[in-house]
Formats: sequence, structure tokens, C-alpha cells
Amino acid sequence: MATTTPESSSPRPPGQAGQFSLDIDERGIRDAFRAWVGRLRTGDPGALPSVLGLVLLAIIFSQLSGRFLTKSNLGNIPGQGAYIAIIGLGLVFVLLLGEIDLSAGTAGGTCAAVAAVAVSQGKLHGGGALPNAMYWTLVVGLLVAIGLAVWLRAYTAAVVIAVGFVLVVTNLTQHLFLALVAAICIGAAIGVLNGYLVAKVGIPSFVVTLALFLAWEGVTQFALNGQPVTVSNYNLWYKLTYGNLSVLWTWIFMVVLVGGYLAYTLLMSVRARRASLAHDKMELVLLRGGALAVVAIIITVLATQNRGFSSLVPKRGLPVPAAIALVLMVLCTLLLTKTTWGRHLYATGGNAEAARRAGIDVVHMKVTAFCLCTSFGALGGIMLSSYQSSASLDLGSGNVLLFSVAAAVIGGTSLFGGRGRPRDAIIGAIVIAMIPNGLQLNQKLGADPQWQSVITGVVLLLAAGVDAVSRRRGARS
Repeated sequence: MATTTPESSSPRPPGQAGQFSLDIDERGIRDAFRAWVGRLRTGDPGALPSVLGLVLLAIIFSQLSGRFLTKSNLGNIPGQGAYIAIIGLGLVFVLLLGEIDLSAGTAGGTCAAVAAVAVSQGKLHGGGALPNAMYWTLVVGLLVAIGLAVWLRAYTAAVVIAVGFVLVVTNLTQHLFLALVAAICIGAAIGVLNGYLVAKVGIPSFVVTLALFLAWEGVTQFALNGQPVTVSNYNLWYKLTYGNLSVLWTWIFMVVLVGGYLAYTLLMSVRARRASLAHDKMELVLLRGGALAVVAIIITVLATQNRGFSSLVPKRGLPVPAAIALVLMVLCTLLLTKTTWGRHLYATGGNAEAARRAGIDVVHMKVTAFCLCTSFGALGGIMLSSYQSSASLDLGSGNVLLFSVAAAVIGGTSLFGGRGRPRDAIIGAIVIAMIPNGLQLNQKLGADPQWQSVITGVVLLLAAGVDAVSRRRGARS
């Protein structure tokens, strides 16, 4: 008969299961600060350099012009940088893989041009609309993209593209909102093609997207029949850049945003504690939520004040482009940090071969990342046409893509893959938009537009240098 030893009969010490210690650490304010300092020492500065650069630029431009920090001028920056932020958000997914998409801007321009033609002409097929060959190429291309997405197991992308196919063939794109939806669906189809050529065929992403960058420029001109299409006369399209939430909806938006964040972090902390997992102490959760609430209140109070030049025509409320960018940033952050797909994307970007051996479908990850990138590119093209008040022949070309990549990199996303957050694109886009805004307010510098290119290039070079140095330090530690 077996006897029970004192060791086997004694209760297990708390924090142990069998012979394995449980991770039940509680992170307080001091622990979080130490972890942040540790990341800095090991070469992961995060968004700190971009935030410091943002503050420095604000100080410089406020000294160059007293109008820079006025409410009316600050309220213009979200509209000037929204399209850069949104295209940059999509590029974050691709950059996390260590890839690049040089065609996101012109592809987005093509999608926006198709939507503009559909709404202005009331149809996509027939006289005055898309050329006959182009229309049928679009229809067949959407079908092929659906097949590719299913084959590559990108089922969500297949559903999105199928929605676009239905909207196009049934002529529902004559309605403005549905036309914009169809444009984003077409962007998803382009992304599937990009991902297939890169991940399955094996063509370097730089070569694929550079070739398509040039191709989509020509397709946009074909779609517009050589004539720009005005979109400022469509109220919804116009307000995407120049609209403002009402004072009531501004407060509701901020309360929902901050309250949702606080409720979510509290719930996660409580659940982790009950499951005996590592979690943040309540003091840390409340400190983060309180700091966010203070910032949100300050922004809301400023946004709800009159920014117009006359009290007879007041201009109050959070700019619509700022609200769109914030919502997309939150959704992208949840996708990357709270889903299996997001964790697999970071793993693939960190080491694709190790991820493949761990059972991650690397081809699927690349295809879906490119699909998201060009979907955001299509939305960015829509925002750009709203900002320009028309779908122009060069929509999405020029410096649009360069500024979007610069926004993500300046914000802290690594060009080498495996490191970055959606907030990087937002912070970087503010920096990019602030440079021409501040220069144009100065009579001397505003007369020389070349300063914008010089300063933007220097800022991007500094950001890339910080990325390279920090990665080298991280490799040594």
C-alpha cells in the first residue's frame, strides 16, 4: 500500500501548478516605467522620437508665425493629413512584414476615380462612363481576385471583393455611399493580386509594386477619360475632409472612445487576475485611462470652440477626418494586438522562416497584409479626392505614397519588419502635414515650396537613422 509522503500531501505553494511556476506578476506604475526604460536601452524607442519631433516642430513653427497655434489653423491639419494617415495605416501592415507597397497611392487613386465616374455618370458601363474594355476587365478581374482569395484561404477578402463585384455588375455604384464601398472592395482585389505575385510567384514586392505604381497611373487616366471629375458637389464626399462633428457628437465620440478603452483594460486586468496570469494593477490601469481622459477632454474642449472667422458662421466640433483616423487606428490596433492573425503577422515579420516552421501560413499572412494595405489605399484615395475637391488625372501619384511611407517610418514603424503600431502612421502623418502647414504661414519660407521637400526628407532620414541604430542596439543586447 502506497504511503503519502509529507511533500506530496502538503499543499502546493501559490503560483505553482505541478512543477511549473505560474506567471502571476502584477505590473504596477513603477514596473511599467522600468519596462519602458528597458525598451529604450535595448533599442526600442517606440513613438518617443516622433513625439519629440512633433513638439520640436510645433515650437519652431509657433515662433515663425503667431498664426500656427491658432484654433482655426490647428483645425485644418487633420484634413490636410488624413489621406496620408489612412494610406500609412495600411502600409504599416506591409512594413511589419519587411515588405513595401509602392502602388498603394496610385491604386487608391484608381479606385477613387472609378467611384467618381460611377456617381457622376450614374453608371460604369455605357456612353460617357468607363471604356468598354476597361469595364469588362474590371468585372473579370474581380472574379479572378475572388478565386485567388479563396485559393489562398483569404476568405474575408473573398467576401469583400464579392460585395464589390455585386455592386459593380448591378450598377448600384450610382449611389454615392455604395460607390465608395465598391472602391474599397476594388482596392482589396488589387491587394490580393499584389500578395499573390509577392508571396506565391516570388517577385520582390519592390519590383511588383513599382511596376503597378506606373500602371495604375495610366489606368486612372483611362477611367477618367482624360477629364477630372469634381466631387465637392457631393455632400458626403466633401464632408470626409471638410466636415465637423456637432458639439454633442464630439463629446459622445470622445466619451465612447475613452470609456471603451478604460472598460476594456479594466476587464482584461480583472480576467487575467482571476486566471492567475500576468496583469496590470488597478493603479496602472486607472493612471493610463485617466491620462487618456485628460488629453481627450482638452482636445474636445478646444474642438468645440468656434474656429470660424466669424461668430455668424461658427465652425465647431471635431473634424470628421480626425474622427475617421482615430476609429481606424483603434480598429487596427485591436486587430494587431488582440487577434491570432495579428500575432502571426508580427511573428512573420520578425522571422518568416521561423514562423513557417512554427506552422504559420506565411503566404496567407502576406496576401492578407497586402489586401488590407490597398483597401486602406482606396480609402486614402477617396480622402485625397475629397481634399482636392476632385478626382484628378494624377490622383494618388507624385509624393502621396512617399509621404505615406514616411509617415509610418517617422512614427516608429521599422523598415526591417516586426516592429510598429498603427499609432505610428497617425503621429507621422501629423508631422508630415505640419511641415507644409507651418511653412506656408511664414511669408518668407512659404514662398519657397522647396523647403517642404528638404525638411520632410531630413525628418525621414533622421527617423530611418533612429530605426537602424535602435535595431543594431537591440541585436547587441
